Parts: sequence; C-alpha cells; structure tokens
Amino acid sequence: MLRKFEFGAFILRVVLGLIFFIHGLDKFQGGMAHTVSFFESVGLPGFLAYVVASIELAGGMALLVGIGTRVVSILFAIIMIGAIITVKLPAGFQGGYEFDLALLAMSFHLAITNRSKYALDNVMISYKYE
Repeated sequence: MLRKFEFGAFILRVVLGLIFFIHGLDKFQGGMAHTVSFFESVGLPGFLAYVVASIELAGGMALLVGIGTRVVSILFAIIMIGAIITVKLPAGFQGGYEFDLALLAMSFHLAITNRSKYALDNVMISYKYE
C-alpha cells in the first residue's frame, strides 16, 4: 500500500539531492578558485570550499539514489546553517536566507525520517537481513 508520507519523503529526497548535486557540480565547473576566494572573503578557510563542494556533489548523488540519507541530510543541514549564519542572515529573509531555510527544513525532515520506502538503502538492508 502506498503511504503518502513515504512518497512525500521520496520527493523531498530527490529534489534536495538534485539541488545540492547541481550546486556542487557548479562549484567545480565554475572553477574552485572562485569558490575558495568567496569563502575567504566571508572569513572562512579556503579549503572549506572543497569540503562543501564535495559534500554537495557526492551527497547529492547519494540522496538521488537513496544511500546514506540520514548522514548526508545532517551534513547538508550543517552546510545550510553555516551559509545562513556567515552569508545570508545580514541580507534578511527575502532575497537572503529564505531558500537556505527551506533546504535546511528539508534536510532536517530527511534526517529525522531517515530511509524511505523508495531508497536504495532499503533494498540493500532488506537483502542483508533476509
């Protein structure tokens, strides 16, 4: 039987994964030197640009297929909290941190619900315990 909340979690997982994957890919394709410079301009160590971009890219792919949903979602939540505090908060809600807040809420939801019925994690765990 199809449960609406499971399908809803699936949609959130895929959309969140796609958004972060594209953002991570853009950081690498746009030249990491620009991202490193931006991180340094807001007072963050430049190497964090590589960490964030890698988490976004690999984590986005993982969420798309449903692997490590809880861990990836927690990492995304940490990234969003950092982005809101260091960059977006001074700009205010509209045009500032509204989108990041939505991504943070999605990340929290997926971290709390963990695996959904439509995730590769479920298939691997089902075979493991059968």
